[in-house]
Amino acid sequence: MAQASGNTDVRQGILDTAHTIVGAKGFSGVGLNEILVAARVPKGSFYHYFGSKEAFGEALLADYFEAYLADIDATLAEPGLSHAERLMTYWRKWQATQGSIDHQRKCLAVKLAAEVSDLSEPMRLALKAGTAGIIARVTGAIEAGMAEGSLRVEGSARDTAEMLYHVWLGASLMAKIERADAPFEAAMATTRRVLNLQPS
Repeated sequence: MAQASGNTDVRQGILDTAHTIVGAKGFSGVGLNEILVAARVPKGSFYHYFGSKEAFGEALLADYFEAYLADIDATLAEPGLSHAERLMTYWRKWQATQGSIDHQRKCLAVKLAAEVSDLSEPMRLALKAGTAGIIARVTGAIEAGMAEGSLRVEGSARDTAEMLYHVWLGASLMAKIERADAPFEAAMATTRRVLNLQPS
C-alpha cells in the first residue's frame, strides 16, 4: 500500500491496513509495528493520529461500523424488493462474509467482542454503539415489512431484531468452531421461521 498524502489519508490508511491484519489475528495478537510497516507509516508518527493503542482500537471499531452501517443502509434500501427480501439479502451477505476466508471482510464485532470487552471500556462502548446501530436498522426493516405485509412477527420488532442479531452472532462463532456452514443454515431457517417467511 502506498503511503497516502495528507493527514486524513495517512490516518485512514493505517485504519484500512489494520482491518485486514486485526481481522486475521485479533487485537491483542497484533503489534503496532506490524500494522505500521504494512501501512508504510513511521512508528514515530503513529501517536500523531492515535493517543494509544486503545484509542487506535476504538477508532478502528468506529471506522469499521461507519462503513458497515452504510452498507446495511444500502442493502435495506435496495429498490424493487420487499422489506422482507431486503432483510434476507442482509442475512445472506452476513453468511457470505463470515463464511469467507477473506479476513478483510470479516466482522470485527464477531472477531473482537469477547477479546476486548473485558480489556478496554472505550472499545467495549464502541462495540456496543455499533451493534446498537445494526439492531436499530434491522428493527426499522422489520417494522416496515410488517406495515407492508411482507413479514410477520410475534412480539415487538425491536425484541425480534435483537434476538435475530444474537442468533447470527452465535452462528458466526459456532461456524468458526465447526468450520462448517451448518450454523448459518440453522440461523437462516430460524430467521425465516421468526419472520414467518416461506422457505426459498
